[in-house]
Amino acid sequence: MALPLPAGLTPPEIAFLCEMELVTVIPRQRMASLDLLGGKTSPLRPPHRADLPLWLALLLKRQGRADIAPPAWLYPDSLRQILDRETNDAHSDAFSPAPPLSRLAADLKTPPFMPTSVAAAPADFLPYHWLELGQTLLAAAADDVPDSEQVRRLLRDLREVRMAKVRQGVEVLDGGAGVQMDGVGATEVGEGRAFVTGVIDGLRKIGAAKETATRERAEEGGGLEGGDEDEEML
Repeated sequence: MALPLPAGLTPPEIAFLCEMELVTVIPRQRMASLDLLGGKTSPLRPPHRADLPLWLALLLKRQGRADIAPPAWLYPDSLRQILDRETNDAHSDAFSPAPPLSRLAADLKTPPFMPTSVAAAPADFLPYHWLELGQTLLAAAADDVPDSEQVRRLLRDLREVRMAKVRQGVEVLDGGAGVQMDGVGATEVGEGRAFVTGVIDGLRKIGAAKETATRERAEEGGGLEGGDEDEEML
């Protein structure tokens, strides 16, 4: 008997989708263009940089055929600036905005293929797969990430701050309002989905119980009034 699948994407599935993100590589040797499902890749000619899917960049890194140039937002100064903005009183209830769409990405249809994690990406915006991509690069290409230990600590702090905002945003659901999700990342959506849906189901049950209790009191009140009228007629 098959077990029911959990709602939404699991962490391994989110990490798999993240591997379609484009990153910048610095090739160490020449390689011809590859014909992939998403189109042909750029030919590799050292020392010219090229943008490749993350899964291919990781494969070349393991083979010693290329290094990975981390995106500008993965540097300590950029992460520190984003963290300061996340914890600033003026933006304490909002997430960092997503990177603006460039002309290069104007004709692309799906977020995983937008060049938000290449070396030329904006330094002060977090892309949709910021956490998964950062953790993947730290695990497989830590020597390519400047001050990797500091980056790892900043990523952890950012994750804690942003997940706290997701949990705080659920408090407005009791009043019938929605949760502001602009700028939320893939892992945060996956982790917060079960929590948010659980809260919504609980509030729905509480609301239904209140309606049932109100209806029963109204029916009981109507029955008592009808009995008093009958006694007066007698």
